[in-house]
Amino acid sequence: MDIARLVACRSTCLRRAVGAVIVKDKRILSTGYNGAPSGIAHCAETGCLRRQLKVPSGERHELCRGIHAEQNAIIQAAYHGVSIQGATLYCTNLPCCICAKMIINAGIRTIVYLSGYADAMSEEMLNQAGVAVRRFVPQSPPAAEEGESP
Repeated sequence: MDIARLVACRSTCLRRAVGAVIVKDKRILSTGYNGAPSGIAHCAETGCLRRQLKVPSGERHELCRGIHAEQNAIIQAAYHGVSIQGATLYCTNLPCCICAKMIINAGIRTIVYLSGYADAMSEEMLNQAGVAVRRFVPQSPPAAEEGESP
């Protein structure tokens, strides 16, 4: 999840920075972050139409010029000819319903996410498709033994 958070730092979205990492057999297959497609002006240059129109999170995705992190991770895998069937997706946010559809059809079997997202349809579809979804619970570092410095 730390890698997904780091990937999110590359986001060019003005509303929310999201990172995704696709992993299989303990190997990173692909990463993605949300932002405008390659060669297209970023929201920092054009402004955010969804913000201007006060569109709530999780609604009217078609008004966004950006691609979601999960979509970018799936596209990057396809672009480079890497199969992600049976993989696990680590994402800083629970995927929306559009990403959920892509995840299901890409054959991703497990999603581990850090924060929720306002999209009940996403959870319903992932459940129906048998995609395991679990929230990431950060583990606290082990306590130092007596006499050890932290």
